[in-house]
Amino acid sequence: MSRNSTFYALGLSYKKADATIRGKFSLDAHAQSVLLMQAEAEGIESLIVTSTCNRTEIYGFAKHPYELIKLLCENSKGSVEEFQEVAYIYKNHEAINHMFRVGTGLDSQILGDFEIISQIRNAFNLSKSNGLINTFMDRLVNSVIQASKRIKTQTDISSGATSVSFASVQYIFKNVEEIANKNILLFGTGKIGRNTCENLVKHTKHSQITLINRTKDKAEKLAKKLNVVVKDYADLQLELQKADVVVVATGAQNPTIDKTLLNLKKPLLILDLSIPKNVNENVKDIEGVTLIHMDQLSQITDETLENRKQHIPRAEAIIEEIKEEFDSWNKNRKFAPTIQALKEKLNSIKDGELNFQRKKISNFHEEQAELISNRIIQKITKHFVNHLKDGESMDEGIEWIEKVFQLEQEKYFS
Repeated sequence: MSRNSTFYALGLSYKKADATIRGKFSLDAHAQSVLLMQAEAEGIESLIVTSTCNRTEIYGFAKHPYELIKLLCENSKGSVEEFQEVAYIYKNHEAINHMFRVGTGLDSQILGDFEIISQIRNAFNLSKSNGLINTFMDRLVNSVIQASKRIKTQTDISSGATSVSFASVQYIFKNVEEIANKNILLFGTGKIGRNTCENLVKHTKHSQITLINRTKDKAEKLAKKLNVVVKDYADLQLELQKADVVVVATGAQNPTIDKTLLNLKKPLLILDLSIPKNVNENVKDIEGVTLIHMDQLSQITDETLENRKQHIPRAEAIIEEIKEEFDSWNKNRKFAPTIQALKEKLNSIKDGELNFQRKKISNFHEEQAELISNRIIQKITKHFVNHLKDGESMDEGIEWIEKVFQLEQEKYFS
């Protein structure tokens, strides 16, 4: 990928890291910005970082993966030891494969969830504004976005309503009797909170939904759209006592609800849809409280998910097609500087020889000599291009050409 560094994809996800560990490595917007500034200061060539409910990942160039692990651990609450227990590290082609599978929803906790591609796009834009996107990363991310679009439009892998927010509504319906007569409190207006609120309104068609957010104007905008009640953040404790169901999706870095806020006289179902966890486990000490985290909701295996699995082969075929185009582009750009330098070298030899013959031959045919020599150079460089394309070890081939022809070309792969 680069002569001076390797392309890595590393991080942790729902597959091995539980919600508590994922919470430790979660990076909010400020932490991501600081991480990027630190990466630039430490000479990282190119890097993007994503942090969602299900995963925190870094894609970037480094001499050793520890350079990237260090950035993650220094800007989160996670330690290197904790990272090593649950993490994955891919390099070069495996790293490219991983980004394609993540970006197209094949590696999502709920198959076909395309929310991640917007996260990757946002991460890309943030890194670009920090000068951390090279040509390779630009082309790779855009190839992944292209694959995601094609899979979404050409397959039914995202058909049917299946998401964490929808799963939470399904859970409420299945486990709360007479839901139409119950009070539902939504605390938080992040993406999952908004989706859950929309699903509840759509499927319950009643007005017993109350919305609270630390920033009240955000809650009011959503409430106006969905026609639900808004209360002040200061009323949280009072509203908790009234609620039969509480959905928490605040995005805070520390728990926002614990047992000290609860003074219950009836059973309460709490759904925590946040990473890090926003509800303290101690609420389970109170009789009648049921606490469900998003990881439990994500384990649904219903008919919709089974139907989606049928479309995996077609999705993988689309990925392979776009990945081949990317690999071909990457191969060509890898030897392009060497071939360009070779052409310049051969043209220099040609110019020297023509000058010599021009002085020596009285009726020297300038145009014909130029035409013949250019055609010879073209045929020679074409042979070298074909050899590098078909050869097993491109790096060795490039090195050999540079050594034999004593090429002084800039070593750039950005």
